[in-house]
Amino acid sequence: MEKVGFIGAGKMASAIASGLIKNGIFETRCLAAADNNAGARSRFEGITGIACSADNASLVETSDVVVLAVKPQVAGAVLQPLQGMFAGKLLVSIAAGLPIDQLSRWIRSTRIVRVMPNTPAVVGRGASVMSCGNTATAADAAFVRSMLEAVGLVHELPEETMDAVTGLSGSGPAYVFEFIQALVDAGVAAGLEAGVSQDLVVQTVLGAATMVKRGQGTPDELRDAVTSPNGTTAAGLQVLRENGFRNLITRVVARAAERSVELGRSQNT
Repeated sequence: MEKVGFIGAGKMASAIASGLIKNGIFETRCLAAADNNAGARSRFEGITGIACSADNASLVETSDVVVLAVKPQVAGAVLQPLQGMFAGKLLVSIAAGLPIDQLSRWIRSTRIVRVMPNTPAVVGRGASVMSCGNTATAADAAFVRSMLEAVGLVHELPEETMDAVTGLSGSGPAYVFEFIQALVDAGVAAGLEAGVSQDLVVQTVLGAATMVKRGQGTPDELRDAVTSPNGTTAAGLQVLRENGFRNLITRVVARAAERSVELGRSQNT
């Protein structure tokens, strides 16, 4: 069985590793991690039961697949000292904004799969997109897909879509959390107790998303079905339209995608 090592032991690494174990894809003995932060090592071990050291080089040496799970700003400093160690190994990068060609210069290999996951992977409801480097094989792609499916859904798309994916689903949970909190606050302002408001909002968002997920209609169709002419919902929607809600969301995603491009360029050394 392949051995998988995580460089970086943060929340996303913990989520993926936990999913692999929970779904029976890997045994704990086939997984390992490394992180230079003692607190991160302790939390990772506590969550996953997987050994976590501070030695990146030993981790790469003993792994068949290396998952890069560090912030993009430090990826070069992490990978360059290891660049002679990736022969015959697959690198899976979940570092936002870093293109495959940049990663390949750091490790001197194009056997790379670039992935953009998102934080709901922590609860097994992640949305991930993967793109493969020139020498990544069909077997590599299938392997990475199985890893990501352990924590949610996955699409394989061309790498040129990755910045858009980062702006949409990569950063998207934060937008949803912001919207949820805004609704909760609005409920409180209208006279509800905070806990009741949050319960109602969370169930409303979950229920609405489930209806779309189950194919009961497009978002536009479902919105129209719940909107009576001149009713309460129509009045609320009119406020959204008057304030350019959809245009605002388009700008939010576009700016996040632009920032993904900027992150990649800033590491182009």
